Amino acid sequence: MTDLSSLSIDPATRRVSLDARDPAFYSDPNRAYAALHANCPTFYWEEQKQWFVTGYDHVNALLRDRRFGRQILHIATREELGLPEPAAHTRHFDKAEEHSLLEIEPPEHTRLRTLVNRAFVSRHVEKMTPEIEELANRLIDGFEKDGKTELLSTFADIIPVTMIARMIGIPEEMGPQLLKWSHDYVGMYMFKRTRADEEAADRSAKEFADYVRTVIAERRAEPRDDLLSHMIHTEHKGQFLTEDELISTTIVLLNAGHEATVHQIGNSVRVILESGIDPATLFTDEKTTERTVEETLRICAPVHIFQRWCLEPCEIDGVSFKRGDKVSMILAAANLDPHKFPEPLTFKPDRDEGANLSFGAGIHFCIGAPLARLELNIVLPLLFKRLPGLRIAQTPVVKDVYHFHGLERLDLTW
Repeated sequence: MTDLSSLSIDPATRRVSLDARDPAFYSDPNRAYAALHANCPTFYWEEQKQWFVTGYDHVNALLRDRRFGRQILHIATREELGLPEPAAHTRHFDKAEEHSLLEIEPPEHTRLRTLVNRAFVSRHVEKMTPEIEELANRLIDGFEKDGKTELLSTFADIIPVTMIARMIGIPEEMGPQLLKWSHDYVGMYMFKRTRADEEAADRSAKEFADYVRTVIAERRAEPRDDLLSHMIHTEHKGQFLTEDELISTTIVLLNAGHEATVHQIGNSVRVILESGIDPATLFTDEKTTERTVEETLRICAPVHIFQRWCLEPCEIDGVSFKRGDKVSMILAAANLDPHKFPEPLTFKPDRDEGANLSFGAGIHFCIGAPLARLELNIVLPLLFKRLPGLRIAQTPVVKDVYHFHGLERLDLTW
C-alpha cells in the first residue's frame, strides 16, 4: 500500500487537506478515517470547502436532527444563500431529482415514503427469498465448472438489478440498460465529477425518465401486481402521485436498489477472503450469517457520505453553523469510531457493539435496507457453500468513484 502522503491534518484548527483522487486514499479510506478519529473527528475539508463529521454519536444524532435537511430552497431563496442558478446542461438530471425521496423533506417526503414503504418492509421483502436463491444458484451454475469467475459481472451486477426491476415491474431484460443509466446517473455524486460526467448523467436521466414514462402509461392502462402499479393507483389522503413524482421515485428506487448492493457483494466477499477466517464458520446459522453481513457493512460500506443543509443556526461539536451551510456526515467513518467499535479496522464477525450506520438513520434511513440485507444474507452464504476453496485470483482494484466504495472487478478461483 502506498503512503497516504496527500493527507494533512491540523488538529488545532481542524483543517484537513486530502486529495479524494489519491489512489492511496480511495483504495483504503479506512486508514484515513482512523487518522481523522485520532486527531479531529469533526473537520473542515479544504478541497471540498465543507465541514465533515465522523464521530459515531455525532453522525447518528445529525442524521436525525431536524435542524438539518436534504433541501433548503423550501425555506430560503437562491439569492439569500448566494447559490448559482441551476446549470442548463443538467436540467434533465435536476428534473429527475426534483421529487426524489433522497432529496425532499416533509410533508412531501412523508407522502411519497408512505406510499412506497409498504413494499419494502421486511415481511413483504422476505417473500422474495426463493426468487433470490433461485437466481443466485442459476448464476453460480453458469460458472461453477470454470473454476474461476469475475464475480461482479457474472453475479454481483445481476442479482440486485434483477430483483429491484421485478419488484417495481420493469422487464428483467432491461437490466443491462438500467445498469448503464444508473452508473451515469450516480456520476453526479462522485468527488471526481467532470463536465463530461455531468453531461452523461443528464443524457441518461432523460433516457431513463422517458423510458419510465412509457412503463407508467402501460401500468395506468393495465395495472399489475407490482410496485409501480401500486404507486400509480394508490392515494394518500386523497392525493395520487403526479407523473413527475412517479418518475423521480421509480428512478431513485432503481438506482438505490442496486448500485450500493452491487458494491457491497464485492466488498463483502473480498473482506471475508482477506480476513483469513474460514468462511464455513461465518455462515453456520441465521445468527452468524446476519452478524457476518453486518460486520462487512460496518467495515466496508458501499456509500460513504450523506450531506445535509443547515436550516437554522446551531452548534455541533463546537462548530457553529448558520442557515445555508452544508455539512457532510461520513457514514463509513462513523462505523470505525474507536469509542463505539474497539479495534475498528479489524474484521470481527462476532461483534455486538451496536448498529452500523451504513444505511443512515432518521427519516432518510435507506428504504431499501431490508431488501439489501436479505440479498446479502442469502447470496454470501450460498456463494461460499457452492464454491468451497474460493480465493482471490489477483489483488482487486478499487474504483475511483469516491464517495462510493466498490471494486473495478473481483477475480476469483476455486
